[in-house]
Amino acid sequence: MAGRFNENPFAEEANVNPFANGSSTRGSTVDIPLDNAKTTMQDLKKKEKELQAREADLRRREAEVKRREEALAGAGVVIEERNWPPFLPIFHQDIANEIPIHLQKLQYVAFATFLGLGCCLLWNLLSTTTLWFKGGDVGAWVLSLLYLFGFPLAYFVWYRPLYRAMRTDSALKFGWFFLCYSIHITYCVLAAVAPPFIFREHSLTGFMNAIDLIRWSSTLGVFFFIGAGLFSLEALISIWVIQQVFLYFRGSGKAAEMKKEAARSTINAM
Repeated sequence: MAGRFNENPFAEEANVNPFANGSSTRGSTVDIPLDNAKTTMQDLKKKEKELQAREADLRRREAEVKRREEALAGAGVVIEERNWPPFLPIFHQDIANEIPIHLQKLQYVAFATFLGLGCCLLWNLLSTTTLWFKGGDVGAWVLSLLYLFGFPLAYFVWYRPLYRAMRTDSALKFGWFFLCYSIHITYCVLAAVAPPFIFREHSLTGFMNAIDLIRWSSTLGVFFFIGAGLFSLEALISIWVIQQVFLYFRGSGKAAEMKKEAARSTINAM
């Protein structure tokens, strides 16, 4: 029994070193290529320099833009930022802050006539499109499509001049507005009547075309009568606007100023 207990069951494993085959693990080293490390550092420094150069260029451009804005402001030039309509800014509009308070109502009504012209032309296109689907003249529809260009044209030829005239009190801008707005009123009156000897037949929703079409189709007649009513309303409101602007223009002494400026321009041209 004593011999049995003297046996060491672990005798064979006593000299077993589990790390015998991996004795070099603790002292092993990882070789990192020095060339790659240098390249990486060089790339980082290069990118950093590029970013710094771009930042410096942006600062230089911002300073240049600010300098130009200050120069324009000092010269009395107003920078017009596009802000209307809010969802897709196309042009500048800030009546509440830029137009004198006693002229704001008149400017808002003038703006309503500008938008009203767009509504009239869109309804005219809808009516002629309905007529075309019912077998009408395709040429009249093409013309009604071309009439839509009158809406952006109106902004440039009479609404923006009026806006700037109200803001700066420029006599010459008022004179240009009177000329172009008179043409606008004449067009609205003719469109409301739509005589066939001036416009192509059925290209405008005037009363003469409405009376002619209602005999053929009551739906088309109603469409054209509504269009004639819209053009009539546009013409009436526009007549009120030009009257009020003229009363302000004459009462503020701008008429005499415009005559002096015109005479001065004539003398300089000679």
